[in-house]
Amino acid sequence: MSQHGLKKAALLLVFLSGGAWAGAQKYEALADSVRSQLSKSVADTAVEHAAFADSAAVQAWLAEMSRRMARRIPDAEFRNDFLNTLHYEATRAGLDPELMLGLIEVESGFKKYAVSDMGARGFTQVMPFWVETIGNRDQDLFHLRTNLRYGATILRHYLDIERGDYFRALGRYNGSLGRPEYPNAVRAAWRNHWTYGIESRPFRPAKQARAAGDKPGS
Repeated sequence: MSQHGLKKAALLLVFLSGGAWAGAQKYEALADSVRSQLSKSVADTAVEHAAFADSAAVQAWLAEMSRRMARRIPDAEFRNDFLNTLHYEATRAGLDPELMLGLIEVESGFKKYAVSDMGARGFTQVMPFWVETIGNRDQDLFHLRTNLRYGATILRHYLDIERGDYFRALGRYNGSLGRPEYPNAVRAAWRNHWTYGIESRPFRPAKQARAAGDKPGS
C-alpha cells in the first residue's frame, strides 16, 4: 500500500473506532498585549442565557445536533448543556460551532475527562500551561464551560496568528503544524458529521481563500 493509502487507512480507523487524535498545543511566548487580551477572554463572566439562543434557527440547530450526538453523549440533560455552551462559546470567539464539534470529535472523542499522553485535558484537549499563562489556578480544565471557553479562545488565537488559515491554525492547536493529517481529520469530521443545512465552508489556506474571493476565516 502507498504512503498516501496508509494515511487514508489510518484516518478511517480513527473514525470507525470512535477513537481520538489528541495532540498538545506547544508553549509559545506571548506578547504582553496578546496575553492580556487572552486573559480577558477566558476571565469574562459567563452568561447563563444568550439572547440569540432563543431564535428558531438556533433552536433547530440545537435539536438536530442533539439528535446526532445522542449516542456519543447519552445523558440528554448534559448533552443539551454541552451543546448550548459550545454554541455560545464558539459564537463568542467568532468560530463556527460545527467546526468546534469536528475538533472535539477528533481531539477527545467527546470524552469530558480525556487526558492525552502529553497531559492535554478535557473535550478540547487544552494543555495545562494555558491556565498558568492566561488564566488562574482555580480554573478546572475538566469543567465544561471552562474547557470549551479555553478551546475556543486558543483556536481563535491561532487563527488570528495564521490570518484565517485553518490548516495551519489547526496544526498549531494539535501541535502538529506542517502535517496535513490532523487538519484533514477535523475537516472530515466537520463535513461528514456536523454540517447542518449547507455545505461546509471553504477549508483552504488563507491565501487561496482570498484568491477565490472568500474572507479569511470564513
